[in-house]
Amino acid sequence: MKRVERQTRETTIRVGVALGNGPARIDVENEFLRHMLDTFARYAGLELELHARGDLHHHTVEDVAITLGLALKDLTPARATRYGWAAVPMDDAWVDAALDLGGRAWYGGTLPSRLYQHFLRSLAFAMDATLHVQVVRGFDRHHIVEAAIKATGLSLRQAIAEGDQLFSTKGAVEIRRTED
Repeated sequence: MKRVERQTRETTIRVGVALGNGPARIDVENEFLRHMLDTFARYAGLELELHARGDLHHHTVEDVAITLGLALKDLTPARATRYGWAAVPMDDAWVDAALDLGGRAWYGGTLPSRLYQHFLRSLAFAMDATLHVQVVRGFDRHHIVEAAIKATGLSLRQAIAEGDQLFSTKGAVEIRRTED
């Protein structure tokens, strides 16, 4: 399990993440954030341990995304499949997500919740990933945000899988990690 801790004046975050379908153990005070993290872990195929304390809104959500993104970046195999994409219909909502783990941070997309749009942007940048999220349709904010989290999780499940070939016209996008 890859572990990352982040502490600021506003928050204390501890994350442990591994590939697998184990139960998510999430200790956060914000129930919607807990629901979204549990959903993300399930759809991404992750075992997740997460403890977060801080304000109940912006800083905690942002710092959780950053810490989770750093742990996922460390978890990504050197020869990951790299790309993932998914479309998730959920009641009135339909959201597409496309992900590239090629080492270039970018986020494109607009959600009806600026807080969870910021969550996805912070996650993508901490992972050094390109993430595009497109809301095709929907009117219920909860359904749109949840469909975006599910689509991002499914995209990550595909992209983080170990591949048998390298998808790059440059000949290499291998990321080597060394221990200090």
